[in-house]
Amino acid sequence: MKGTGMQGWHPYLLMPLAALVAAPVGATEYLTVEQAQKSLFPEADRFIAAPVQLSAEQKSAIEARSGLKQRWDKQEVWRAERAGKLLGWFIVDDVVGKHEFIHYAAALLPQGRVRGIEVMIYRETHGDQIRQSSWRKTLEGKTLADPFQLDKDVPNISGATLSCRNVMNGVKRLLVLQQVALQAGT
Repeated sequence: MKGTGMQGWHPYLLMPLAALVAAPVGATEYLTVEQAQKSLFPEADRFIAAPVQLSAEQKSAIEARSGLKQRWDKQEVWRAERAGKLLGWFIVDDVVGKHEFIHYAAALLPQGRVRGIEVMIYRETHGDQIRQSSWRKTLEGKTLADPFQLDKDVPNISGATLSCRNVMNGVKRLLVLQQVALQAGT
């Protein structure tokens, strides 16, 4: 090899290095969809996939009512049922933490109340304290009548401010999505 160039290096020798550089740092899968479903609706005897394809009008309505952008045209949703009766909606969503997406699930009751949330995949290097049940429980029981404000009705976690804010806002947006797109299906 002469000089500082890469002459003599074969591209396949560089591929493992490129894969390491591109790999997300700190990504941890805590729960699968099925595990999160059972955690949030343990009494359910079945989950029926009911993905929602949002129209432009529905996306606009969600944004107007929640004050938050509805990024996706399609939302992954399941009906949680027991003996054919609707227990609630299980919704999988993604919000940006500081740099990476936080993959979480929300359980919403038919009356428009949060039953609970689970963090399924956390990719950030800091802030995974939002997985603690003490923080997640602060979202339980929330409705759109609640303020959804950090340090008011939802506590902030130092070092996880963006994760806290964005998951909290995501849950609020999902409550609006429930009103806009799911109430007709109850």
